[in-house]
Amino acid sequence: MKQLIFIFFLGVYLMGCAGLQTDYEPPIVSITSFNAIPGEGMVPRFEIGLHIVNPNRSALDLKGIAYTISLEGHNLLTGVSNKLPRIEAYGEGDILLEASVDFFNSIGFFADLAKNQRETFAYSLDAKLDVGTVHPIIRVSKKGNLSLFTSP
Repeated sequence: MKQLIFIFFLGVYLMGCAGLQTDYEPPIVSITSFNAIPGEGMVPRFEIGLHIVNPNRSALDLKGIAYTISLEGHNLLTGVSNKLPRIEAYGEGDILLEASVDFFNSIGFFADLAKNQRETFAYSLDAKLDVGTVHPIIRVSKKGNLSLFTSP
């Protein structure tokens, strides 16, 4: 009898695993805007626009996002949000996030900037997307360079 129960649960487990998508691709996240907004007190705040592309056959029902934006290796902006859209299968969507500056990390960044002035900066975006219980947490990293000055 114990063997029959074990075989039953093993069969249920294997059927559940067979239904999981093995060709799941992480969403593509890009920064579309970056604007200063009025903050409370002395800490500046920024509004960050993200564009998310879902290259999968199932919708992304986003539950939350946690993110960090770094300049030259200094984690300057961090934030979270749970006000996110559902992104349909093979669809895309835009979200606006608000982030506050990490005061102590920004001191290190500006100290490095004073020592070594430059026109372009290496940036990185690290985001953790929570799509609920069907898929595990999705981690997305984006790196690049940005210029604070435009040439005429």
